[in-house]
This record gives sequence, C-alpha cells and structure tokens, in this order.
Amino acid sequence: MQFEIYNLMATKKKELDLVFETSWEVCNKIGGIYTVLSTKAKTMQQAHKDKVIFIGPDVWTDSKPSPWFTQVRTPLAKWANSTVLPEGITVRTGRWEIPGRPLAVLVSFDSLYATKDAFYGHMWERFGVDSLHAYGDYDEGCAFARAAAIVIESIVDYMAAKSVVAHFDEWTTAMGLLAVADRMPDVATVFTTHATSIGRSICGNGKPLYDYLHAYDGDQMARELNMEAKHSLEKTAAHVADAFTTVSEVTARECEQLLGKRPDVVTPNGFEPDFVPAPNRRAAARRNARKVLLDVGRALTGDELPDRDTFVIISSGRCEFRNKGLDVLLDALSKLDAEKTDVPVLAYIMVPAWVQCPRPELRQALDAGRYCGMPDPVLTHWLNNYNEDPVNNRIHSLGFAYGRHSVRVVYVPSYLNGEDGIFNMPYYSLLPGADLTVFPSYYEPWGYTPLESVAFGVPTLTTNLSGFGQWVDDNFAVGFESCGVEVVGRTDADPQATAHGIADAISKLIKVSAEERAAISEAARATAAQATWAHFMPDYDHAYALALEKAAGRIKKA
Repeated sequence: MQFEIYNLMATKKKELDLVFETSWEVCNKIGGIYTVLSTKAKTMQQAHKDKVIFIGPDVWTDSKPSPWFTQVRTPLAKWANSTVLPEGITVRTGRWEIPGRPLAVLVSFDSLYATKDAFYGHMWERFGVDSLHAYGDYDEGCAFARAAAIVIESIVDYMAAKSVVAHFDEWTTAMGLLAVADRMPDVATVFTTHATSIGRSICGNGKPLYDYLHAYDGDQMARELNMEAKHSLEKTAAHVADAFTTVSEVTARECEQLLGKRPDVVTPNGFEPDFVPAPNRRAAARRNARKVLLDVGRALTGDELPDRDTFVIISSGRCEFRNKGLDVLLDALSKLDAEKTDVPVLAYIMVPAWVQCPRPELRQALDAGRYCGMPDPVLTHWLNNYNEDPVNNRIHSLGFAYGRHSVRVVYVPSYLNGEDGIFNMPYYSLLPGADLTVFPSYYEPWGYTPLESVAFGVPTLTTNLSGFGQWVDDNFAVGFESCGVEVVGRTDADPQATAHGIADAISKLIKVSAEERAAISEAARATAAQATWAHFMPDYDHAYALALEKAAGRIKKA
C-alpha cells in the first residue's frame, strides 16, 4: 500500500504508505473546514486511491445517521473486524459520500472522559500542555482527538506501515497529534491551524487585531480572554508538529506573533469546480436564480425591480457581524443608497441566524404572484431574537425597513439548503443570479465564499485582511476588469473608509456595459481556475515531505 510524493527539499522520491487526516468536520458538516477537506479529497483520491484515510467523530445515531457517511466494506474492514480498541473505543468504517468517496473512519470517544484527568496530567508532564483552565468544548475535542490517535496507532500496527503521515486540523484535534508524537515517534505529524483560537478570540471580543498585532503576546492575551487551555494546546501542537501549516499569508503572520512559530508551509485552500454549472447551462441557471431572487424582493418591497436592470448583490457565510464585515457592508449600502443609483439595487444578506420560521405571508404572496409589498420588507424569515439580532438591528437603524430606497436590503437568516420555505433553492443555485458578491471580512483566514463566487463567474469584492484577498493581491493585477476581484483595503482604524471604498466599487460596477460585464465574468472564472486543488496540492506534498524528513531524522537518532 504505497504511493510516492516528491520531496521538494531533497529532490528525491519518498515512499509513503498511508496518510491520515483527522478533523472534527470529517463527515460532519459544520463550517469552512468541511469544505476544505471534502473538496481536497477528490484530488487526493485521484492520485492515491484509498491510501488516504479521513478520521472524524462518531456523533451520529441509528435514528440520526450522518448524511455524508456510508458504512460499507472497504480495505479497512479486516482491521475493524479483527481489532478490539482500548478503553471502550468503537469505530465505523466506510466511505465519505463526497466526490472521490475516500475511506473514512468514524470514532466514538465518550468512554475516554473517565480517564481524561490522568491523560491531561501526562500531557502536562510530557509537553507542558496546560489543561487546568479548560471549559466548554475542550474536553470533547480532546477526547475525540485522543481516540483518533489510538485508531491511527492501531491501523499502522495492523498494516505494518512504515512511512506514515498523520495530519491534524485545528486545535480540536491537536491533542491527537501530541498523542501520536508521544507514542509513535516514527510517524510524521502535520498540524494545520485554519485560524488561531486566540486571534479569533481577540477579534470576537472587539479588540483591534492588526494595528497592534506586533505588540500582542499570545500567552498574555490567552490569560486575559480566558483562552489558556485552547491556546496552550494549539501553540504546543504547532511547535511539536514535524510540519506546521496554515492557509494564508495573513494567518501565517498571526501564527508567528501569537503562537511564536512561523508556519513551515502556507497551504492555500483550493476547490473542485464540480458544483459550477457547465457552460451550456449558465444562462438557464442565471435566469432561474434571478427570477427567484427578484420575485422575493418584489413581494417584500412592492417595487417593480426589472429583470434586466436590477443590480443584485449577495453576501453570505457565517453570521459573524464584525468578523465577516457585515457591519461595514451595511454602512456601504447606506452610502450607496444616499447616492441614488441609476438602477435599482437589491442586496441580500444571506447568513443563518436564530431563525423562527419562514414568513407565511411572504410564502403566500409568492405562491399567488402578488407583489404588493409588506410591513418589515427586509426579512424573509422571522427571528427568535428579533430585537437582539445585530444584522436586523443595523438594517433597521439605517432606515432600510422604512420608506423608499434605491438600494433595497433583504436579510435571509436561514440556511439555504433548498428547504428554507421561501427560496427553496440551495445557495449554489441562487448564486448565479447575482451581479456581484461582497465579503468585506475583518477576520478571514482564507475565504471560500469569494472563491466560489468567481468560480460561478460572479465578480466579487473582498478585503486585504482575508486570505483569499491577499492571495489575489499577490498573484494578480487586482480589479474587476483584470481578475474579477476587487480587493478593498481594511484597517482597524477607519472602517468608514472601507465602507466608502466598497460603495465606490459597487457604483462603478453598476455603470459598466453588458459587454464589459461579460468580460469581467470571464476574468473571474480565469482567476478561479488558478485556485483548484490541482494547483494547491503541491503545497501539501511539500508539507508532507518536510514532515517525513524530520521523522526520518528522528528514527536515525533513536
């Protein structure tokens, strides 16, 4: 069971028996890491059929099974049927139901809570990991990671694998990396942080990250923000790993300052274009999407919103009001509205929140084809926390819910999975209907949403603080006409300047001709073509080669 990767450092071939990749989001769709792994898997399978094993948490039951996992017979079946794992750990082996259908192992871990204190004590003695101040999801992440390490050790022993890479994603699996390093020094370890826990916490607490990054001490901030356990674990894993990676240059600088280690390799997040409409279906996909988007806008506002002339904007992602730049975007739309644009603008904020239900009167209006407008024309779904939701509050405070506007803002606080009750189309089926997407992120280690947008040929606007924005800045002549991407500058000091920059960029794009828009759309697709996994997998090969080299040196010394 061997494949070869190219050792970029030693310019020679390295034989590799197995690669394990462990993440809380294997067969468990939560956020962006699921997108990273599930799209990367196809490229890895094409190159190394069934020699990569993904390990995820078994958080499912017979009554509520994972929709992304199928328990079928695989090359791991003999191991699973003949092995009794310690401490009551059980596994299910099968396939992750994504493009490429890679091998997957779902691992139970509840039985490990009984011995967690002794294990934490050993990790303190062995690596100096401080679990004393742990709370929240710390125990859960560590129990899963530890169980994954036990599974890795069992499979490696059973298969007598000699050259192995164990790759762990995020602090939630970092304890597994340390357990492998402790018990299996001949296994090469790779640790990827997609966003540092302390950096995210600094931003989440409203503190300025970038202007003061050079002055922050990660350990001190962890104490101040009650993040000591997670930060200690993540920092230790970054230093112990044979290869430490992150997803962008933006986050690499953050790691260097807050974790005290510069990543060995930057491994940008690619994507697979499988979900993008084929060229012969683009026009139909756009027509269908625009009809639904415009009909919802008409029913809410009562405005005509012409098919050809209405300029449709979409922003989407997690509902992180400051980190995702939703505050700045709404301010920019308010500035654009004050300019009284020549054409109507319909802007959708599609971020899931604490949704109560789809608005029944909106559903009835859409079914009847009535576009008379309704009270509170800025919401497609009612919220459980109407008065506390920050997006809803900002939309209302800016006056978008009252009077007539050249810019109409609509908040969609529901997951767009095709069953939301209003659109009843998945997000990717609605995206082709947009003329522009806007993601003015403040804290965004990579940023899949703008990358997905350009893959669909929809121009996008992001900031220099996002990993994707920085990648575009580093590799292209930035601008809608050049690459389909506008990168707006952001700092801690002046968010209103960013809002003005966004409003100006939108205003300019609204005024371009149909021919120019078609050219911009093609430029966007060309940019996306440079961000597929086929282009970015060599960075992972580099990381694996570095890890194997270090593990080999360790074995020689032993």
